Amino acid sequence: MSIRGGVAAATGTEALTTELPVGRSTGWWGMVMFVATEATLFACLLGSYFYLRFQYGGPWPPGGISKPELLVPLVMTAVLLPSSLPMVWAERGIRKGQHWRLRSGLAATLVLGITFLALQAGEYAGKLREFTMTTNAYGSLFYLITGFHGLHVLVGLTMIGWLLAASLRGGSFGAHRHDRVRNAAIYWHFVDLVWAAILFTVYLSPRL
Repeated sequence: MSIRGGVAAATGTEALTTELPVGRSTGWWGMVMFVATEATLFACLLGSYFYLRFQYGGPWPPGGISKPELLVPLVMTAVLLPSSLPMVWAERGIRKGQHWRLRSGLAATLVLGITFLALQAGEYAGKLREFTMTTNAYGSLFYLITGFHGLHVLVGLTMIGWLLAASLRGGSFGAHRHDRVRNAAIYWHFVDLVWAAILFTVYLSPRL
């Protein structure tokens, strides 16, 4: 084959439409860097919580605030942490070209995430009658940490909802086109892991 023929074969329409990119995509690296940044922020918030707690030295929570009730947070945990399973199922399904698995997995994750936020809103309604963000340092940290996480859950649900809507409209997802699903899955797994750290810090540690 001549040099001209080789160049034509490598840059022709068929080659450009069938060749897959090598290594991780730019979107994957962008999501990983974003998650790393957000993880650092959460680490700072949780570190601040423990710092102020041990600097205070007295009973925690301070100001006569009762220790956190565990029933609702444990139910929230039982709802949120397993939500990673249908997300994994959806991602693995679309890698095999199974659109029905993508849609059902995304829908299940969406329902569980919305349930989590509804439970959190109910918890806030009860706690706001006892203390607010301006009551003391504990109140500020409690609402800041849990509210910041709730915002991340909302962002994740927005991603998942968009993917589900695009899939139902016949979006271009498939065995070789699933980067957006994978990136959303990375973010959602991060949100779940952060909640496990929040559960220990905010709800369990005051009882230890």
